[in-house]
Amino acid sequence: MRIGLRGRARPSTAAWIAGLALALLATLASAAVPFWGARQSSSVDTPPDQLKPGEWIWGGDIKTMGPMTVIVSLTEQRGYVYRNGVLIAVTTVSTGKKGHETPTGVFTILQKDKDHRSSKYNSAPMPYQERLTWDGIALHAGGLPGYPESHGCVHMPSEFARLLFDATTMGMTVVISEDGASPMAMVHPSPLSPIRADTGVDAVVPPLENGVSFRWHPELAPEGPLSLVLSRSDQRLVVMRNGIEIGRSRVLVREPEAITGTHAYVMGSGYMDGTFPQFPGGHAPQWQAIAVPGHEADAGSAVKRETIEGLTIPPEFIALVYPLLTPGTVLVATDAHIIPQTNSGNKLEIINADPPDETR
Repeated sequence: MRIGLRGRARPSTAAWIAGLALALLATLASAAVPFWGARQSSSVDTPPDQLKPGEWIWGGDIKTMGPMTVIVSLTEQRGYVYRNGVLIAVTTVSTGKKGHETPTGVFTILQKDKDHRSSKYNSAPMPYQERLTWDGIALHAGGLPGYPESHGCVHMPSEFARLLFDATTMGMTVVISEDGASPMAMVHPSPLSPIRADTGVDAVVPPLENGVSFRWHPELAPEGPLSLVLSRSDQRLVVMRNGIEIGRSRVLVREPEAITGTHAYVMGSGYMDGTFPQFPGGHAPQWQAIAVPGHEADAGSAVKRETIEGLTIPPEFIALVYPLLTPGTVLVATDAHIIPQTNSGNKLEIINADPPDETR
């Protein structure tokens, strides 16, 4: 023990270092950011209504695929992410509790802050914050008890919030919907986005009329990247460009049980071997599978000839779509319905097949 100039005891160097270490540990503990929710994506074949609190699906994202939008359903306590009008991700959320209700409406991302802390609630961590209003409403990672518990923000699983933060851009459209305040298509979203990416307003598509095999309106989106969605269940092929549907056709999928679940494919730069009479010049473009959760082993595998031959698509529709296809175009094939059926049980899918004539 040493005595200072004024007679007070001075701690040893070891004691001083130990005290400093304890203070640092206390500071780090108070600054620690919790990890909320599942660390990995559920399979893309999981129906959204079967996701447990904290679970999520991220089917993958290609930023060049087109504009992104997000729909948060307060009624379902789920969030839906679309790229070029095609569903690519779903998550469970927790929104504002009674007295702090999350507002409904159309918002845009005003600010992004990866390491944000609340200025209202004791510097509480709000990682991957994406601000929707200047008075405190935002998307960010947070608690997920399975019911509304936040002070107005939309809480998401930590890893999902990170993926979304990396994918979004300033000014991107976010729609928050609720039963009784929003159209049903926004309250219970489907694999095709019910909103326009540029405005967030309702983009309901009318059904194909009886006796009409396809519809084609490229003027609705004169330019932008193309995406295709095939629903085996509805027997429909939908063409999206720049987040807007420009075409829809009836399709006959023979032996739809041969390939089940949700699968994503990307168009290559070459052509498949052999001749395909249904394609202009007899040339069918090459397609390769993309790895998605639940079907990781598919990555890089080529679409087989019998799969193409198992599809009957009006040749006039093929002739219209064919010139727009470019390497990198994404096709999603799914068992899920893209035509409204019920409010639950839809799998995460991007292409669908053929139901009754009165459907969309």
